[in-house]
Order: sequence, then structure tokens, then C-alpha cells
Amino acid sequence: MTIFLGLGIVGVALLALSLIFGNILEGLFGLDGLLDGWLSLPVIAGFVSMLGFTGAIVLGIGGLGVGAATAIGIATGTVAGALTWKLSSALMRDQTAATPRGDDLVGAARSVVTAIPAEGYGEVLVRVAGQPMKLAAKSAEPVMRGTEVWVETTLSSTSVAVRPIER
Repeated sequence: MTIFLGLGIVGVALLALSLIFGNILEGLFGLDGLLDGWLSLPVIAGFVSMLGFTGAIVLGIGGLGVGAATAIGIATGTVAGALTWKLSSALMRDQTAATPRGDDLVGAARSVVTAIPAEGYGEVLVRVAGQPMKLAAKSAEPVMRGTEVWVETTLSSTSVAVRPIER
């Protein structure tokens, strides 16, 4: 039973190390790309820990013997490894949306929240990735508050050039 408990504890420790230092450990030992998929550190750790803890439980409760405990431990370890592989694969495939850029604002209609003088800056309310954001706005002509404007170009990450919409 001590061997099984030791395997379980080693598996949990390996899982913690792989989550914290996984890529560093693979790089230090020259294993980049070798431990991917079914041979990744989290999958091996899940297998070893389930083998150990299940074996200890079967020996402690069932009294079936070391052979049966090992067989049942291998079966549950395989299931745990497969679930770990599926979960980690799903997490690695998860893609985020493209980061919005300044060019995404060009051509959009926006409203002025702070009047824009002929020479100087005002503010427009824009939506970036669905979030409202106030940007400094410059225009060739004065624009009153509440006027709808087109974004002509982005001057910087926090300012745009606009022109009033003529209706």
C-alpha cells in the first residue's frame, strides 16, 4: 500500500511541477515537442496519481491483492490520463478573438461627447470590442457635442481624426 500511496503523491507533485514549470522543465532537459499529446507531463501525472491512489484504495478497502489493485489502478489511470489529455487539448485549442486595432475604427459613425474646436481636441465615444471608450478627436472644422461623426483615420492609440456626417 505504501508504494501505491507514494505513486499517488509523486503523480500529484509531478502535476504541480508540470503546471508551474512545464515548459521550463521540457526546455532544460531538451524535451521540447517530445512530451506532447499522450506523453505530456500533465497526462503522465494524472495517470501515475490515479494508479497510485486507486491501487491504495483497492488494497485498503477491497483486499483483492496487489495484482488486482495494479490492474484497477492502470484502468483508472488510463481514464484519468485520457480525460487530462482531452481537457488540455481543448484548452490549448481555445482561441481568443482578434485584438482590435485602430484601423477597425475607420469608417465608423460615432458621437461627439466633448465639443471639438477648430484647432484642438474634443472627445468621441467609440465602441472597441463592444466596450465603450472615449478617444481624443480632431476635426478640420468645429463640431458640437452630440453630432454624429465619421472616423477618418486613427492618429494614435488614443486619438482619431473625424468629420461630421452630412445628412
